[in-house]
Amino acid sequence: MKSAVENLTPTRVKLNVEVPFEELKPSIDEAYKTVASQIQVPGFRKGKVPSQLIDQRVGRGYVLETAINEGLNGWYQSAVQETGIRPLSRPEVEITEVPDAKTNDGELKFHAEVDIRPEVELPDYAGIKVEVAAVEADDADIEKSLDELRGRFGTLKSEDRPAANDDFLTIDITATIDGAEVDSAAGLSYQVGTGTMLEGLDEAVTGLSADEEAIFDTTLVGGDHAGEAAQVKVTVKSVKVRELPEANDDFAQLASEFDTMEELRADLAKQASDSKVVEQGVDARDKVLDKLVEMIPVPVPDSVVEEQLEAHFKEGNGHGDGEHDTEEHREEVRTNTARAFQNEVILDAIAEKEEVNVSQNELIDYIVTTASQYGMDPNQFAQIIDQSGQVPMMVSEVRRRKALAVVLGQAEVTDSEGKAVDLSDFVRPGDEEATAPEAADADSAEDEVVEGTVVKDKA
Repeated sequence: MKSAVENLTPTRVKLNVEVPFEELKPSIDEAYKTVASQIQVPGFRKGKVPSQLIDQRVGRGYVLETAINEGLNGWYQSAVQETGIRPLSRPEVEITEVPDAKTNDGELKFHAEVDIRPEVELPDYAGIKVEVAAVEADDADIEKSLDELRGRFGTLKSEDRPAANDDFLTIDITATIDGAEVDSAAGLSYQVGTGTMLEGLDEAVTGLSADEEAIFDTTLVGGDHAGEAAQVKVTVKSVKVRELPEANDDFAQLASEFDTMEELRADLAKQASDSKVVEQGVDARDKVLDKLVEMIPVPVPDSVVEEQLEAHFKEGNGHGDGEHDTEEHREEVRTNTARAFQNEVILDAIAEKEEVNVSQNELIDYIVTTASQYGMDPNQFAQIIDQSGQVPMMVSEVRRRKALAVVLGQAEVTDSEGKAVDLSDFVRPGDEEATAPEAADADSAEDEVVEGTVVKDKA
């Protein structure tokens, strides 16, 4: 078999493939077996019909057509491997020549047009300069962390006064539409000011004491009437405040491994400082990736964008209604898809240049972290991604994260005050913080097969 690549655009090629008759012969033999199992000839068992009778009954041309259709995908895949292209879309195949069905002379010729991952040339990316905001942990950050820790050990105390911001309430609510009750709930817990339940609820309960009620208009967010306008009556059953434990040595021993409040505060100060470094690291990471995209042009195939658009707005996925399917939303998806594709191509190229590999422990760490984000058991999550064939995709994602960490480690990062920012801890190998923004899975089409191709008998 011979194959050659003709470049049509930076992201699309034409594969020209020639298959000699000798390589067609095994497929023709299999085609005879297939046809023999499909027809019945008196005096012969099904599947045992001689090839000469098959030629008489259905024609040699039909057998040749069957052989080509069944073998086409294999020849296409062989051509892909031989030429080293990385397909992104389903190929568009055209048969241009078939062997003579009567004389068995000639060869099969076909070409396949397909979108591919573009090749990019990497510039010298060492020493990319980026600036991040100057940040420094102060006493307010430490006090905020301490208050959050105290809040975990706080207790609720009933108050005989009107509800105010941050109070904890027990409430009953009843929703009606056009005077008919559509939903109700009793004994709900709610903290004033969080805005986690219904729009307008905070304003309605503020100033209410126990056993007082209010009515407000809102839009329901759950149940059979989600998205509909309704009137809601809320009744406050109790008002409570959270009392925080005193910040002393006893609390330090209760809430941490430290014996004194001085030691706990020192640890909280370190955590606050580390958090600020992470903020700077994330900002620097994003800006480095922006610089890479500016430095390295990556053409984006239309098929990648259109496939993502179709998947995003497919009916039944929650985005197919007219409210969300707007041109503005589509343009947003187009932009995000193109950028994700560019990120992916660039980071893959850097990973290859830097010879970035992914260890089993790094993959496990990534799976555990991702599982926790979904609130799933890591073992169960690992089984799901294994059964769905997504392990290679996750390996690629970890590899890209490490590639970006390499570039970030070589960057010159300063803050807005001109001070050098040390991100060595942030970009250490395997650090989950040094990650790339999510990229679309553009590798998913690399193993696409040729399906449903109909070859007409040209003999």
